[in-house]
Amino acid sequence: MNTPLPKILVVDDTPANLVAMRHLLADSGAQLFEAGSGNEALALCLDHEFALILLDVNMPEMDGFEVAFLIGETEQLRETPIIFVTAAYADDINRIRGYHFGAVDYIAKPINDMILQSKVRVFLELYKARAELRSALATLEERNAQLKVEIAERLRIEERIRHQATHDMLTGLPNRVLFHDRLLTAMQRVPRHGPGFALALLDIDGFKGVNDNHGHPAGDALLQAIAGRLIVGLRSNDTVARLGGDEFALILEDVDDEDSLLHRCQEVCTMIAEPYQLQGSKGPFEAKVSASIGIALWRESRQSDEDLIQAADRALYRAKDEGKNRCVMSV
Repeated sequence: MNTPLPKILVVDDTPANLVAMRHLLADSGAQLFEAGSGNEALALCLDHEFALILLDVNMPEMDGFEVAFLIGETEQLRETPIIFVTAAYADDINRIRGYHFGAVDYIAKPINDMILQSKVRVFLELYKARAELRSALATLEERNAQLKVEIAERLRIEERIRHQATHDMLTGLPNRVLFHDRLLTAMQRVPRHGPGFALALLDIDGFKGVNDNHGHPAGDALLQAIAGRLIVGLRSNDTVARLGGDEFALILEDVDDEDSLLHRCQEVCTMIAEPYQLQGSKGPFEAKVSASIGIALWRESRQSDEDLIQAADRALYRAKDEGKNRCVMSV
């Protein structure tokens, strides 16, 4: 990619002076623009970005001071360096006035070609360095924006991976890994005195028949519907997890006594037993299933989460043995 040449604007109302400047700056490595008046100079400044303006002070209608003032008042132009070209260089008052209006340097008439070329070279090098810095900052800003996008995407992917590692793909419920973590958290959080918590293991009665008679997609849809009912039917601080197949686990918080706990689980049984309108391999059908629930209330005498799980599991087997569609409390 070719870097465009820097631009220099020469402003002088005398054509001969413009021609002289043109010859002096022919080898400067810059693209030259010429203006014969202040208004023409201002118009060119609005259309081009100049590395340097060589501005004659003594011009009719609008002198160099007025042009410099207007350039300094314009947001996009105020950083443009201006060198005043004047025969009144030795006049300290005019020099101070020029600096006040934004001049960065003076060149006296008649112009010394070595001084002019040397000063122009310095300002072109400064312009080039500033342009390179601007380009580097723009590249850095672009890279930072790309990094922000990449970081956000990476965080999104990591979050998705974490979610997939701890949640059941079919129902979106916590899986066995997250269930154990929630169970340990509940054990650590439960106060020595006050409400405790309980673990309920739940199996779906009649699920195999739905799978066998209506196909696995229908069985999957049934599990999703059951998961949805469990989420809606339990308290916000309870945990519903799918352990695998048609087995679910409930961590029930703020349990005061066995009677209220048993009542909550019986409500779950009633909720699960409501019919499901599903689409099967042979068309739409109504699925009727129930739930067997084994319940274990946390007691400090049980030393581990496995003890609590085994107690709830034994109660679940009793519920199945006693006819299913019921809740059984561990002893």
